[in-house]
Amino acid sequence: MEYRLLGPVEVSADGAQVPLGGTKPQTLLAALLLEHGRVVPLTRLIDILWPEDPPETAKAAIHTYVRSLRQALAGHGGDAVIVTRAPGYLAEVVPESLDAYTFERLLAEARRTDAAEEVSELLTAALALWRGPALAGLGASLLAGEADRLEQLRTAATEQRVAADLVLGRHGQVVAELAALVARHPTNERLRGQYMTALYAAGRQSDALAAYQQGRDALSEELGVDPGPELAALHRAILRGDPSLVSASPPERAPKAAPAQLPVAPADFTGRADQTEALLAALAPAAGPGVQVIAGRGGSGKSALAVHVAHQVKASFPDGQLYAELRGMSDTPAEPGEVLGRMLRALGVDFTAVPASAAERAELFRGLLAGRRVLLVLDDAADEQQIRPLLPGEPGCAVLVTARNRLGGLSGARRIDLDVLDPGEALELLGRIAGADRVVAEPDAALAIADLCGHLPLAICIAGARLATRQRWPLGLLADRLADEQRRLDELTIADLQVRAGFELSYRSLGEAARRTLRRLGHLGVPEFSSWIAAWLTDTAESAAEDVVEQLVDAHLVDFSHVDELGQLRYRLHGLVRVFARERAEAEEPAEDLSAAVSRVLGGWLMLADQVTTDAPSDAIGWLRPVVQARPMAARLLAQVRSAPHTWFDLEHTALVVGLERAAVLGLHDLVCQFASARLGPSFLGVNRFAARERINQAALAAAVRAGDRHGEAVMLAELGHLRYLQDRFPEARQQFTEALAVFRDRRTGAAWRWR
Repeated sequence: MEYRLLGPVEVSADGAQVPLGGTKPQTLLAALLLEHGRVVPLTRLIDILWPEDPPETAKAAIHTYVRSLRQALAGHGGDAVIVTRAPGYLAEVVPESLDAYTFERLLAEARRTDAAEEVSELLTAALALWRGPALAGLGASLLAGEADRLEQLRTAATEQRVAADLVLGRHGQVVAELAALVARHPTNERLRGQYMTALYAAGRQSDALAAYQQGRDALSEELGVDPGPELAALHRAILRGDPSLVSASPPERAPKAAPAQLPVAPADFTGRADQTEALLAALAPAAGPGVQVIAGRGGSGKSALAVHVAHQVKASFPDGQLYAELRGMSDTPAEPGEVLGRMLRALGVDFTAVPASAAERAELFRGLLAGRRVLLVLDDAADEQQIRPLLPGEPGCAVLVTARNRLGGLSGARRIDLDVLDPGEALELLGRIAGADRVVAEPDAALAIADLCGHLPLAICIAGARLATRQRWPLGLLADRLADEQRRLDELTIADLQVRAGFELSYRSLGEAARRTLRRLGHLGVPEFSSWIAAWLTDTAESAAEDVVEQLVDAHLVDFSHVDELGQLRYRLHGLVRVFARERAEAEEPAEDLSAAVSRVLGGWLMLADQVTTDAPSDAIGWLRPVVQARPMAARLLAQVRSAPHTWFDLEHTALVVGLERAAVLGLHDLVCQFASARLGPSFLGVNRFAARERINQAALAAAVRAGDRHGEAVMLAELGHLRYLQDRFPEARQQFTEALAVFRDRRTGAAWRWR
């Protein structure tokens, strides 16, 4: 079977075309073929097929498309082309059966030889594979970048083949082809220069000069620039009738340079043994180095790992190492053309010979790297669009990219997600900077510092540097200062290093919906949450909230935790991100909006508690209380919780306690008291839930007292008395009931209560 992507997506078997169905299944097959041999996650396939607004049935639709494609391919002998493999699917095809693979292989072979005849033959065969624009008719935005890459390679192959034909004296044969190419690409200066050369060599000097003037006008009108130095020099040569243009010679390559631009290897680099080993293996010559992406939140040590690994493998790249700081999270990210200009000069290209346009710089850059082994380190990338023009076309080169998002649209890249250090590595890093003897002398304080830094490398480096410059400080002093959440991010600052500034860059790159969600999650402060918590906080539908949370995951501001026993995706905030998010919430949102958000969460929890305890045995005090008005809940959520109420409470009780304590601090005493007196008795909670219930009741009691709510105070005292009774702490129970009764009598409210 033959698989064709260089034009409309097609599959051919024995000369017959295999029916693939509509645009969606064709797009799905194209996405798998572009990554042949590698798993494409289901989430990425959904993004590719529905880039704007995926339906709730997206997963089921993909399963249907896969089934139909398998049936169509199986009918022509392709029984095992699409393979299910967690977390998605992969295409297992013979690479030579894929036209895009064959095209790039022929292009690579052509770049490895200087023999014009061989170059012309190889590239003629490569270009013959094209049947139209790459991936024609799909219109999938996340595949548009890959289609654009293939089209750029097609243009580069055409330019190189024409150059070889000109060297071979085939001027008359290429004039007509070049006329059509220049009409399609009026601002491509290399193609125009070849057209001018062919015209001049064919005895058409005036036409060659006219072609230059047309190109000059096009560049001025479309880009606002003049022709580059190479095209201008060719124009002057034609004006003076330079005879060397008739017997064109092979284009000279820039002098081979061996740039060594890597920053100094980090002296305090610690841990990351598994990630280092994986990167070393991937960058080994036998592995066919490609693009390696190191993704992680700000301060996770991405740059340090990249530079550490780059120094270890640089001997395998004798033609040089290039480094670029892309400033991806800043207000002024580096333009690809700017970076290419610096790299071309590092590779020996004279300043005056650097093309003006970014596209031509990219073409020259790929040509210079042909047949060479160069390592590129691209630090702090903004997105895929910034990276693609900087990628070499040769398999012998390697690229290490660091980014705060996963660059999921970068086809063929292999990724490593960098999390925080493990506790042992965190202590080792602190000891390397602050002094190992001090860590040994105060192990508990050292452990507290590492924990309060969330094991984030940047935070630990800052804490260690502060201790290193304050030799008389005991570690316990810094631990105590970090324990204050109001001051924690202020303490994690030294010179130009700030944990807060790193988070701020990621935060500013988000859309408003994602920023609001992050702020309110931090303000609520629960240790773990599902998407419906985010939905309640932001007063949006769960599907929309889940999309936003996934954006925060991609930005490494929220961490995916696990899929719980109810099938819900669960997430968590890193401790320092939570502190930062709470700061932003308090600085950017009115207090009443934040309180309303927390109230919606409590109202949702209370409604769920009422639902799941409807059939609970009558072993708790029941208080008459107002009906909580909350937004309607998704039927799916209610069904999940009702099907396994004890499981739901096992999953949620820690978040419940933290959230209710937070609500009590915010003055939402009425809701907190209502939840504390909900029907969560021992038959539901179990004997091991007394601590959780006590924390809730104590928080509610304190909130009621602060608010002057005597009725709420009495109810909470009675609830605590009931809890002590269940714990067989009868004297304390009697005391609590007596205090509750006294408050009730004092209030003379006649509040109704009963045992149930």
